[in-house]
Amino acid sequence: MNDPWPRIAVVGAGAVGCYFGGMLARAGAPVTLVGRPTHVDTINRAGLFLDTLRFQERVSLAAATELPAVRQSDVVLFCVKTLDTEDAAKSLAPHLAASAVVLSLQNGVDNVERIRRAAAIEAIPTIVYVAAQMTAPGCVKHTGRGDLVLGDFGGQNEDRLERLAALFRRAGVPCVVSKNIQGELWTKLIMNCAYNPISALSRARYGAIVADPGTRAVMKAATEEAIAVGQAAGVRFPDVDLVEAVYRLGEAMAGATSSTAQDLARGKRTEIDSLNGYVARRGAELGVPTPVNQTLHALVKRLEEAA
Repeated sequence: MNDPWPRIAVVGAGAVGCYFGGMLARAGAPVTLVGRPTHVDTINRAGLFLDTLRFQERVSLAAATELPAVRQSDVVLFCVKTLDTEDAAKSLAPHLAASAVVLSLQNGVDNVERIRRAAAIEAIPTIVYVAAQMTAPGCVKHTGRGDLVLGDFGGQNEDRLERLAALFRRAGVPCVVSKNIQGELWTKLIMNCAYNPISALSRARYGAIVADPGTRAVMKAATEEAIAVGQAAGVRFPDVDLVEAVYRLGEAMAGATSSTAQDLARGKRTEIDSLNGYVARRGAELGVPTPVNQTLHALVKRLEEAA
């Protein structure tokens, strides 16, 4: 017999938050989504519709627009955009139970540090590999992968991490614990730097990007620059060919479009400052040239301003 589920809250109920929160709720966990009124109203009235690669199902769960809804939650999935990290962390802190565990399901490599600095919350870095988007109010469409990697910079909480990973696996979400979370975060950053801006600039899906010789070459250059910056920063990368890993991601998620492309299509600000922009800034600090990442960052920022 399974143990009782912890109470789970999702702060930032966009595509990522709705997908993983929805999967947990579908398995029986008590989940509360905190998001925008348009989605919240629909979810409270009709449930969250999960349109996934394996099933299409409407899931009942709670939804709210204000952060006091996270009170009494045992686990909080922190899924806000990186540009909102500090403000959301400060707003969350007064409503967070002392024993609550916060997981940062965000792009970029420095969110945990920023959350700690802004609100003295010790969040757990969580790497997300999923292709999903909100296609209508209260409807999340899943088109690729859907797995998580947990870790801890101090390496002192392995038992707790394993219990958290087991919660996700119980909900049908593949989840592993890494002993090299910094390397995993930078690996995901590299994937984002290769795909997000090119997907946004070319309006193409991942499969088309990786299949085209021209964009494939740009991806390779952006990846190699990011690897050089990470190595200069002392990052211990996994012992794999990262360029080939970038290519394989596009083949595995051929139908995906990046969150950057989705944001631009909706006239919203993107996370590009935490992706290629971050690589360019760290490269400048460490004396590592990053002309391709600088160019991709500048072009996306131009589109962002125009939107």
